[in-house]
Amino acid sequence: MNIVLLEPEIPANTGNIGRTCVATGTRLHLIEPMGFRLNEKQIKRAGLDYWNMLNLTVYDNYEDFLVKNNNPKIYMATTKASKAYTDVQYNSDSYIMFGKESAGIPEELLVANRDNCIRIPMVEDIRSLNLGNSVAIVLYEALRQNNFEGLGHKGNLHHHNWNEL
Repeated sequence: MNIVLLEPEIPANTGNIGRTCVATGTRLHLIEPMGFRLNEKQIKRAGLDYWNMLNLTVYDNYEDFLVKNNNPKIYMATTKASKAYTDVQYNSDSYIMFGKESAGIPEELLVANRDNCIRIPMVEDIRSLNLGNSVAIVLYEALRQNNFEGLGHKGNLHHHNWNEL
């Protein structure tokens, strides 16, 4: 899977998303300009000690991203879409894009990619969810549709085991 953040502004959100990407084996694409530097403490704090394990690529701009990824099909998450994120079929290498926290994905990009726009259903009076939460919701649906490929690890208890009577 591929998560794409277009011009992210809040370092803690990006750190949290990076941690989610590491936990799911997902590649994170960051498109400049960003509202922070990648070496900021807030990113590392939110990403904990996982940040160095992140499969991360940074691009100069949207066009640079398109060229370096051979114009991939991109699902664009927006509150303005008519299709829910559960209404599409994700491949194991799908690209799912989220816009900056203050404005989302520019409407010109949404209109140009109308058939690939998706939304997370919510009540009318709410503008949007937190970016990290939105990424997790959509990413885990995409992973579920692909049978959580590569995510078979089961957790262990600290003082007991699951086979105890």
